[in-house]
Amino acid sequence: MDEVLAYLKENPTYFLATVDADGNPQVRPFGTIAKFEGKLYIQTGKVKPVSDQMIAHPRVAISAVDTKGGWLRLEADAVLDDRVEAREAVLGEYPELQNMYAADDGNCEVFALENATATFCSFTAEPKTITF
Repeated sequence: MDEVLAYLKENPTYFLATVDADGNPQVRPFGTIAKFEGKLYIQTGKVKPVSDQMIAHPRVAISAVDTKGGWLRLEADAVLDDRVEAREAVLGEYPELQNMYAADDGNCEVFALENATATFCSFTAEPKTITF
């Protein structure tokens, strides 16, 4: 898991795929990742469609690309964590978001990534898969 965290910190824009209410895939850039209580977390706003999508269909996919010709593919269950401590921990990693979100604003949400399978890929090496 720490290798996934380091990769996403080094390559801070990744793409998060969800499923909407009609069963259609939705992909958008994301940029938050933090470790809290031994789990990886992402953050969004409750008012955004992505929040409803993850709650209704928690299985998500993440894809990120590095500058060396490699990429990461990750599948996980996005599990809402409604504790203020979790929101504070994630926002603490991203001070630039604190002008848009607060841990107790009723809009900030964080999701733990559970039952995850991450695969590091490239055209020059065998894939490396880890689960957490």
